[in-house]
Amino acid sequence: MSKPPTLTLPREARAYRLATARGDFAVHDAGEPRSGTALLVPGFTGSKEDFIALLAPLARQGFRVVAVDGRGQHETGGPRRESAYAQDELALDVLAQAEALDGDVHLVGHSLGGLIARAAVLRDPAPFASLTIMSSGPAAISPAQQARTRMLLDALAAMDMEEVWQAMRDLDPPEAADAATPPAIGEFLRRRWLANVPEQLVATGRQLLTEPDRVAELAAVPLPKHVLSGAVDYAWPVPLMDEMARRLRARRTVIEGAEHSPGAERPRETADALAAFWHACRAVGPEPSRSITRFPG
Repeated sequence: MSKPPTLTLPREARAYRLATARGDFAVHDAGEPRSGTALLVPGFTGSKEDFIALLAPLARQGFRVVAVDGRGQHETGGPRRESAYAQDELALDVLAQAEALDGDVHLVGHSLGGLIARAAVLRDPAPFASLTIMSSGPAAISPAQQARTRMLLDALAAMDMEEVWQAMRDLDPPEAADAATPPAIGEFLRRRWLANVPEQLVATGRQLLTEPDRVAELAAVPLPKHVLSGAVDYAWPVPLMDEMARRLRARRTVIEGAEHSPGAERPRETADALAAFWHACRAVGPEPSRSITRFPG
């Protein structure tokens, strides 16, 4: 679970509901599209707030940045049936969000959002200027995280959301432990969890357990690609993401000092890496770089 470092929107940003052909989605929207527009898709149990620290630095570099709560996440809401959260449905939502924005869109998917963003691009790459897969791998999550996710799914079947929230504190991986969470952030995390639609969590949790390797399909799509992660990751091992980037012939960025949520843990470095990639896309076309870049933390 990503922990945003702040809940205060920068002065460049506003919160509203983005109207699309597939319904309205809660978003944070910052900046003007002088250099392009980016759509940021959060991960499992996440929300638009996971990207809040990226908004101002990316807006200052000339990008309009739109971070979204997906269907069934936090402030967007959604149906109480699991079929509404099939990956194809969520990919169609991303395509509708992109179509509602002006011009070609730089798509960023974090964790589960990376799998959903990949599915959207495979379905129709036309609305997108590039794809960044952030802290997301080629297929299902690591065996250790699969075990934790199965425990969470079992808990969701047996308990209500408040009870699961209390039990879930014991499921956090040791790698995710950090300094004490500020009370306001802790209360937000609980409030966000309770706002999630349980059926969304069940359906997307199963996706994390069963996602097939679609890297070869994605490599065939003529779109600039970028694989970005922290230096440590408990959901997908970093060497696995290195190899995925090679298979995709994609730019590879490692944010030193960050783990599974570089946008929240090292926002300045992550924003610089994203902006550099997007500017390179405009400058040299569909294959801006294949090297590994390490941003010091």
